Amino acid sequence: MNTELLSFKYELEKKEPRTNDGGTTRGASVKDFPASIGIAGVSMRLQPGSMRELHWHANAAEWAYVISGTVRTTIIHPDGKSYTDNFEPGDVWYFPKGYGHSIQATGTEECHFILIFDNGNFSEDHTFSVTDFVSSVPPEIVAQNLGLTLEEVAALPQKEAYFAAGIVPDELSFNATARPEESDIELTNLHRYPLHSQQPRIIPGGGLQRLVTSKEFPISKTMAGSVLELQPGALREMHWHPNADEWQYFISGQAEMSVFLAEGTIVTEQFNAGDVGYVPMGAGHYIKNTGDTVCKVLIGFNSGVYESIDLSEWLAGNPKDVVITNFGLKEGEIEKFPAKKVFIQPEK
Repeated sequence: MNTELLSFKYELEKKEPRTNDGGTTRGASVKDFPASIGIAGVSMRLQPGSMRELHWHANAAEWAYVISGTVRTTIIHPDGKSYTDNFEPGDVWYFPKGYGHSIQATGTEECHFILIFDNGNFSEDHTFSVTDFVSSVPPEIVAQNLGLTLEEVAALPQKEAYFAAGIVPDELSFNATARPEESDIELTNLHRYPLHSQQPRIIPGGGLQRLVTSKEFPISKTMAGSVLELQPGALREMHWHPNADEWQYFISGQAEMSVFLAEGTIVTEQFNAGDVGYVPMGAGHYIKNTGDTVCKVLIGFNSGVYESIDLSEWLAGNPKDVVITNFGLKEGEIEKFPAKKVFIQPEK
């Protein structure tokens, strides 16, 4: 693949959505966004009560961030345990590859969330829905499996539902509680991390970062994520990630990003809210807020461990004569370089 010819920007929210029964989804795999070879993403919206039906992903784990609204998820583990969690804006979930789950909007407003998958080849043909499964096997098998008559099986969906419209669940509704024989199902936050409640890393005048890795969220073994907020003119300094690809969803504001691909090759893109960006593992890059409002970016990594090498910290960690010789600096110029890690540089 000739990465020199690729764009590292995809206008996700301008894509024609898949819509039915109160749900809307826009996805970007490597098929849509060729540069994004290691990570794929989906922007999904659900109306209250609407559900992304019970399904599983054969080739990718799922990491999600709730932008607005509230939502309930369920998931089944191979050991037979089921988990139900409720999410609000700023919350994160993680579902391991192959684990069956569902997503349903609660509350009174539309729920919008971003799904990030640790495989750029994630696609619908590697996603298995329960209605598609049940409607594809012989009816007599379904009847035997579920204890139904053939007439009752014939009344079930005869193709994939994908989205299903229902009532808004609450703690009093019949469909929000476990069946009597399963009332001991453990309700846990195993799959939920309240990222927005985390005390952020703040750079005065520059912005802030909230970061969740497998250290804070142990089940998220293959993915980490962060929310970065940049003040107008601020720069997330030149850096790279030695262990992971980076996938970005621009929640608000405007930004510029350049991706350095070695041998003098660099690709510069301009981003607006709803756009997606991508940086291959090891490629140098920066993000600069080019607007007059805060730029908020959701960032996902296809590793549970966060690693970053920032230019300022690297140069500051070398003997001064090494940097002087490397850049051919004149007397006194080395003193202008940062003496420690910058991370976010405010506009001067």
